[in-house]
Amino acid sequence: MRRAIVVLSAVLLTAACGGSPPTATDSQGKTKVNAGVIAIVDTAPIHLGKSKGFFDEQNIDLTITPVQGGAAAISGAVSGQFQFAFANTTSLLTAKQQGLDVKVVSNGVSSTSEQGKDFSAVLVKKDSPIKAAAELTGKKISVNQLKNIGDTTVRASVRKAGGDPSKIEFIEMPFPDAPAALDAGRVDAIWVVEPFVSQAISQGARPVAWNFADAAPNLTVAMYFTTGKTDADLTKRFTTAIRKSLEYADGHPDEVREILKTYTKIAPEVIAKMYLPKWPAEVNKQSVQTIADLAQADGILKDKVDVSALVQ
Repeated sequence: MRRAIVVLSAVLLTAACGGSPPTATDSQGKTKVNAGVIAIVDTAPIHLGKSKGFFDEQNIDLTITPVQGGAAAISGAVSGQFQFAFANTTSLLTAKQQGLDVKVVSNGVSSTSEQGKDFSAVLVKKDSPIKAAAELTGKKISVNQLKNIGDTTVRASVRKAGGDPSKIEFIEMPFPDAPAALDAGRVDAIWVVEPFVSQAISQGARPVAWNFADAAPNLTVAMYFTTGKTDADLTKRFTTAIRKSLEYADGHPDEVREILKTYTKIAPEVIAKMYLPKWPAEVNKQSVQTIADLAQADGILKDKVDVSALVQ
């Protein structure tokens, strides 16, 4: 979280010095758009939409630029590198509270809300004495980034099960490193998302909580956003294209699994079996408010956030 705050604080200075970037067009007169997007399962719709021509239909020449995470996406958008980008709900709430010029244009990815069939889970070793989320109290749990959507939703699972979330010790660790750390006993449990959920389970790990499903019904986990530098017409066209992409992906899981082979390094056998998220076009504002309230209660956000200021 400290790295994210440093990045976002630096962006405030960049944003104050920069103006609106010129809108470029390609040889066919299409508007060139650069979108900062993490190369993960969650972002399959934008890749699928590009391949299906949904952005071409809106006269957009789309370039998808891989980024490492939400902080990089937000800094790139605010500095003018990206016209649009993808970031998780907590990162966007934090950016808004810090005064950054971000506004959501569509949903990005959502929980399935199904216990046992979601793309995010808390896992323990097969022989762990931990049998339920309440028993995570006082344990070491890995998350990919401290003070973000992972620990907020894991705490929600523990709280819901009757445990004490204030006594959890969170350890920051990249998702790819978490299964090995669990196996070696360096942590008691790990929070991971797909494809690491399926990979870890196939190696003997056992789920004890489905934290996105526990936190809020139909949780909006991440969203596509822009800034005030992007003109209204382009925003409208991009929003139309990404919404069509989300709706298509949600209704065509087989094509989602195929497109994943083109921009991720996930093994085909894992792609075939893993749990896919949901991709509704609409943001579930109530779930975003729930995350904001939980984050404030946990001390991640300093003040209560008006979600309507972020999600129109």
